[in-house]
Amino acid sequence: MNQNFNLEEYLSGGVERLVKDAIKGTFKNPRESMFLAGYAINAAKAAKLRHVYEQKGEHIPPFLIASITSVCNLQCAGCYARANNNCSDREDSGSLSAEEWGNIFKEARELGISFILLAGGEPLVRKDIIQQAALYKEIIFPVFTNGTIIDEEYLELIDRHRNLIPVLSMEGEEKTTDSRRGKGVYQKVTHTMTAMKKRGILFGTSITVTKENITEVTEADFLGKLYQKGCRLIFYVEYVPVSDNTEILALEQYDRVFLDDRLNSLRECFQDMIYISFPGDEEAAGGCLAAGRGFFHINARGGAEPCPFSPYSDCNVKVVGLRETLKSPLFKKLKDNHALLTEHTGGCALFEQKYFVESLIK
Repeated sequence: MNQNFNLEEYLSGGVERLVKDAIKGTFKNPRESMFLAGYAINAAKAAKLRHVYEQKGEHIPPFLIASITSVCNLQCAGCYARANNNCSDREDSGSLSAEEWGNIFKEARELGISFILLAGGEPLVRKDIIQQAALYKEIIFPVFTNGTIIDEEYLELIDRHRNLIPVLSMEGEEKTTDSRRGKGVYQKVTHTMTAMKKRGILFGTSITVTKENITEVTEADFLGKLYQKGCRLIFYVEYVPVSDNTEILALEQYDRVFLDDRLNSLRECFQDMIYISFPGDEEAAGGCLAAGRGFFHINARGGAEPCPFSPYSDCNVKVVGLRETLKSPLFKKLKDNHALLTEHTGGCALFEQKYFVESLIK
């Protein structure tokens, strides 16, 4: 890894670039552009606040991933969360309340965290928590949702609170999406996209990339359709196998090279769309960003984990708070282990070394 690489500058600059590109993509939408311009000012203030903590020897990541519920209304084939018993049809009795999540968002704002990705389960089943998030205008909340329960009431909420940015999941075209997510899901998601475009709501799409769909989801025709529907953000997330018989779907190195080349072309072709690849883009940041280097994950019960694909925890945010969580012994061991932080060629470093991570907990 380049010894002169500055992770804090890279990540802070990443937020600024993200907002700058988003503004460029919404110039025909004055309301959205005005919100993003105001957020850019707040993001700069947050970066300065994180720098103050850095000078004191405390690294505060600009990003946070929060799985606010373990409930989901779909049963997608090959779902990592269900396979690891982190997702079910009913809420866990130990799940954090909306008030407790509100306290987490408040502390995040005070620490200079300006970007919190809301996930699940299906995060929109917890409208009370989404309403809490809406109150913190200094933080952008991308909401990773399957898009099937966004009704008129939700559209009005998102329309009023532009810091909530829906990111709708799909697997490709209709046949590919429905084969994994269930019949009729594609039509529901695209109907929601049409409704959001009419309101001028900024939204994105999350695509799980496998060997089966990698060509389909990177074709200009497919992305052109999303662009016409109003989508301006694309998140490509590499598939994580849930069992030995699904490993054939996981990307190999030549697939990742293909994806990287396609992203470079697409960024030229659709210049007012934002493309983010995970964990592929971590290579540019010097390796794995989990365990508080660039972000960490909070599960529905408040457990602080390195990332969603490494569900191991030795502390709870509800008990110790965000600031103390970043001093977690597990996080420290992971950050001190250079094998996990060096540049990698793609794939989830922590998932690939899950037995080592388990040994640190034990």
